[in-house]
Parts: sequence; structure tokens; C-alpha cells
Amino acid sequence: MQGLRERGWIEGQNFIVERRCCWAGNIDKLNEFMAELVRLKVDLLLVGGPQEAVAAKKATSTIPIVFLGVAYPVEAGLIESFAHPGGNVTGASLYVIEGYTGKLLELLKETVPSLTRPAHLINPTNPIWEKVDARQNFAEISRTLKITGPVQILEARTPGDLAKAFATATRQRVDGLLVTGDALFSSERKTIGDLALTHRLPSIFPTREYVGAGGLMCYGADFLSLYRLGAVYVDKVLRGANPGDTPIERPTKFELVINLKTAKALGLTIPQSVLIRADHIIE
Repeated sequence: MQGLRERGWIEGQNFIVERRCCWAGNIDKLNEFMAELVRLKVDLLLVGGPQEAVAAKKATSTIPIVFLGVAYPVEAGLIESFAHPGGNVTGASLYVIEGYTGKLLELLKETVPSLTRPAHLINPTNPIWEKVDARQNFAEISRTLKITGPVQILEARTPGDLAKAFATATRQRVDGLLVTGDALFSSERKTIGDLALTHRLPSIFPTREYVGAGGLMCYGADFLSLYRLGAVYVDKVLRGANPGDTPIERPTKFELVINLKTAKALGLTIPQSVLIRADHIIE
């Protein structure tokens, strides 16, 4: 909203926002909201992660859609390519690097050298998981990092599933956790941080919001920059740009953030080789 104000768009003066909000796992509610907004004949749909973006595209092929925070928009069926999205969809992607989840595992192993049984928390309702199987990246990097046990997959579809997932991790003697991007996890980041601490699981996350909520560390795109970039897209479309001809931008600023307070609570000493690469340290 600040980015839009900087471009001359003042809410209540020259544009109106119709806000709808529900957690991304509630697909029926998402579809209901999108259908309602289409009936209202809005000029643009601004959506968050892949579940919201897929629901928006399902609801309309004519109203422009701007997404924020979709890591794999091609695989999700939202666009044809980053350079030429096609159709009525454009936006700012969260896509970082090839093998991103492997990079998270590598950082976690460097931070916790004794790591042998990591787990990966996913939301199977996220359409990305139908197209991108992160486990393919884990086998090779696990051998490289000398991680003896397979990477366990923990699933959570609803907020109520999170406690069960962490209980499963304890039963399986998991000693480290990767949490990759999902709207459900983002909205429940405080719960996830508390559960990781309760179960004494060193964890790595995709954005600093998790670390601010008590998570141990993160590596990923700077969300503040991403959402400011979203204002650029909204401005372009409202001024007449064709979404299908507006290239998808990828994040250029990534950050490593470490929460030393959480590390202390876990009885963990962060290696100096990791600390010196951190962009931000929470004392």
C-alpha cells in the first residue's frame, strides 16, 4: 500500500480495495471469494500464494491477476513463461534458485553438524507439490552432506495438523526441520516456532517473518522488497499494461537471518562460519 501511494494511488480517493481473507487451505472459501469478486467486476485481482492465484485464474480469464509469492508459477499452470506470461496473469515470483530446498538443508546441516534425521514440513494442498517434488533434490545432497537418514516428509493441511506433525517428528527421532513457503505456515508462524522450540527442533524457514516469531533461522527472499515490487505491477496494470506481456520478476535480494535467542533456548551454538554470512542477527 505504501508503494502504491508513492505512485499516486490513494485508497478512498482514486481507487477502492475489496478485501477478502481466508487461510489458503480453505479452497472452497477461496473459490467462493474469487467468484464473488468477479461478480463485482473488479478491475484487478491481487493475490498471494499459489492456492489463491490458482483460484483466481480458475474464476476469470479476463480480469487481470497480479500474484505475489508464487515460487513456481509455470509449474502451477499460472503462466507460460517468466518472459511471456500470456493470458491475464503476471506478478512477482518467489522463485529463488534451482535446488532451493537443498540449499536450506545445506545451511541447516552447517548450523547443526550433528544433523542426521531431518524432516520437511509441507502442505499437500499447495498446488506446487503436485508439480515440484522437493524430495528429488534431497537424495543427492544428503549423500554429499553425509546425512544418513532419509528426509522425512511431514504434512499439515490445516492449523490443527501442525501439532500432530511435530508429534510425528518426535516419534521418528527427527533432529532438524525445513519449512518451505506456504500461506498456511506463514499465518501460523508463531505456532510453528513455538512447536519447534517445544520439540527442541532446530528449524530453517523461507522468510524472516518466521524468525521474528521465534524460528531459528531463515534464508530466502526479502518480502518487504517483494511486496513493494507488487505495487509496481498493480500500477502498470491499472494504467493499461497487458498482464500477458508483462514479464515476471524474480527476487534479487535474499537474506540469511538468525535468532540467537532461539539458538540459546535450544542449547545450540551457531558456528562462526554461519554467523559471518548472516544479514541480520536477532539477539
